[in-house]
Amino acid sequence: MIEVSAKLVGGPVYLPGESIGCCISFSNPPVPSDTRSRSNRDVLETLAWASAQIHCLQSTSDKINFPPIHDRVIPEEVSISSSGRKDSLQSRNTPPRDTSFAPCRGDRGRIVLSTKPKILFCDLRLSPGESKTYLYTEVLPSESPPSYRGQLVKYSYKITVGTQRVNCPIKQLRVPLRILVFSGIPEAIACEESVDLSPSNPFLESNDKTQAQDIVVQMMQNITARRSPNFFNITNMKGKVARFCLFKQAYKLGEDIVGTFDFVGASVPCVQFTVTLQCEELISDAYKSLAKQDRAVISYSVCHEVCLSMQQCVLNLPIPLYVTPAFDTDIISLRWRLHFEFVTTDPVSATLNSTLNTDSSTVYEGPASLPIETMVWDLPIQIYPTILTPDPQSQTKYNIII
Repeated sequence: MIEVSAKLVGGPVYLPGESIGCCISFSNPPVPSDTRSRSNRDVLETLAWASAQIHCLQSTSDKINFPPIHDRVIPEEVSISSSGRKDSLQSRNTPPRDTSFAPCRGDRGRIVLSTKPKILFCDLRLSPGESKTYLYTEVLPSESPPSYRGQLVKYSYKITVGTQRVNCPIKQLRVPLRILVFSGIPEAIACEESVDLSPSNPFLESNDKTQAQDIVVQMMQNITARRSPNFFNITNMKGKVARFCLFKQAYKLGEDIVGTFDFVGASVPCVQFTVTLQCEELISDAYKSLAKQDRAVISYSVCHEVCLSMQQCVLNLPIPLYVTPAFDTDIISLRWRLHFEFVTTDPVSATLNSTLNTDSSTVYEGPASLPIETMVWDLPIQIYPTILTPDPQSQTKYNIII
């Protein structure tokens, strides 16, 4: 019995262009006391080989008729004869499928990214209580799509560790990854701010990829920093409803979207409003004819307030850490927005009835019924990744027994 365990070095979240590190250990547990009398030949464990590589699988919903079937990962290879009976494509001379290395066996989807497999070892022998640890490193390509679980398309990453004993089936250990991408950063800003004026050592080699990534992170920090407020006058055909102030339109994961509503001077009373943080999946033009629907909307945080006879209201919407920032692939484009729903009425019906009590106090009573109208408005916003410091104590360890 051998225990195979894997643990990511820098946490589960990475950016394209980063180096991913994974420590993979192979251990032979100590021999129990009642079997120590056996020879070492009986307890010595041997592994023929082990390799590791990264895959990104793309899966689509039933509402999309692509990709073609020959691009998919098919869990079972069968052919249909003229009589309608399913015959296996596997002949008698072909070795069993569990002895061939198929990293994506059992997964449905299309492989959109696959790194070259790296051999960790060949012919590894472990005595009881002995263990060996190998460091698997791989640089993620810069054009990698992000991890995403949407309604129309899903992208999932994993590190697949395969190993095999002699004349035994291949066993696989899968380590999930989360990939975040930067999208929407103007290239002009990158060109302007790409000059590094810090002191440099001419005797040390410079890492261009690391410097480029640091520049992008710094640009993202500058874009999401607090800037001048943006004001929007919300009106309908009858007049002004409210004045909305949004302090900024670019945010990072985990931040709060803060804004204010000003109803002073409004000619149309607003009874209540609802603001929802939404992402919208847009199918690219090249694939619209192959899909039953060209878009999908997913809602997250919601802010609902009853604001009749109020002068100001505050909006506070948290952005979850698990969502995916905006990105573009060959199939879909993901965009973020604030979806507003305003319920308005006429000024006469919104008047409160006042009653003067004997103790000189005034009691206001709302109307029994109101004629209402609903108006909607969508405001685009930008959401970027956030850089989190991984906690070594909270990292997950994955293992299998072979």
